Amino acid sequence: MLAAMALLPLLSGCVVVVAGAASAGTVAWVEGRLDAPLDANFDQAEKAANRAVSQLQFVKISENKDALNAILTVRTAEDKEVKIKVVRIGDTTSQVQIRVGLFGDNAQSLAILDKIKVNL
Repeated sequence: MLAAMALLPLLSGCVVVVAGAASAGTVAWVEGRLDAPLDANFDQAEKAANRAVSQLQFVKISENKDALNAILTVRTAEDKEVKIKVVRIGDTTSQVQIRVGLFGDNAQSLAILDKIKVNL
């Protein structure tokens, strides 16, 4: 499993599905972006993303939110831009999309996802 995940950054432009990564659900790596379902309503997921950003000590650059989407733009200590998008899917489900840097960083994306899930 780790060997397959190590190859993910080399597969840009492809969709790679990693079942069971970062706990339950299917995590997809899409062109440098991690997509994952969340068993939480939109407001809970958006608050969890904000708490994760704070706990990871990222610097928040901007935040835009409406009733269907929330987009957080933050920077890491390495000055990498991270975009976290929370999308309302239904009354009790959401999706989170995470991109670290221009080409994506699978390990950091999974770490951010784990921190979001801990805060749900």
